[in-house]
Amino acid sequence: MRRGTKVAVGVGAAIVVVGGAAAIFGPGLYADWANEAAADAPTLESSAVPLPDAEAAAGTWTVSDGSFAGYRVDEVLQGEDVTVTGRTEDVTGAVTVADGSISEANIEVDMTTVATDEANRDGYFRDTALEVGKFPSATFELTEPAPIEEGATSVELTGDVTVHGVTQPATFEAEVAGDATSGDPVQVIGSIPITFADFDVEAPSLGFVTVEDEGSIEFSLQLQPGQ
Repeated sequence: MRRGTKVAVGVGAAIVVVGGAAAIFGPGLYADWANEAAADAPTLESSAVPLPDAEAAAGTWTVSDGSFAGYRVDEVLQGEDVTVTGRTEDVTGAVTVADGSISEANIEVDMTTVATDEANRDGYFRDTALEVGKFPSATFELTEPAPIEEGATSVELTGDVTVHGVTQPATFEAEVAGDATSGDPVQVIGSIPITFADFDVEAPSLGFVTVEDEGSIEFSLQLQPGQ
């Protein structure tokens, strides 16, 4: 997948307060356990198929059950590399196809429910890093029509990402699977590179654990037609 314009969303700043587990089990064993606990990157549930003529997919598509969004970030724990993922299924929104393009897209993620494998990390993420009491949701809003090219299996999306009360532009590519003419949901997946500082979130460094300055937002959407 082609990397789009880097955006900063700050979600990776949730990585903190894992020193206790590392002290008990040793950083190497803890890193192995943490890496196994990390969720796999979003994948298409079925093979990507060429998109139909845009007119066949015209209409409004609503985010439905089975969707999720979250983040992936790397940390270094006492010299050991650890990958951490956070996920939530509390994703809502809609996508409109008209005039041969995706003409509108508004997606909202409930940041108060994004969870990892560590409750302490989640508490830092919600209360300190992203202040979800003040900024409970993250959003994506399409700002330019995204032409649907017949035969393609992906589409380039350009819009505004808002997290922690800060809005930044993003351009990224999304993969699509499913038959838009069948009446069944269509799956859309993607990953957006992120840099924390642009969203006024500082990646923590606590001595025993250091978070990388960059990570990625990941999503998998099930879009239901005609709702």
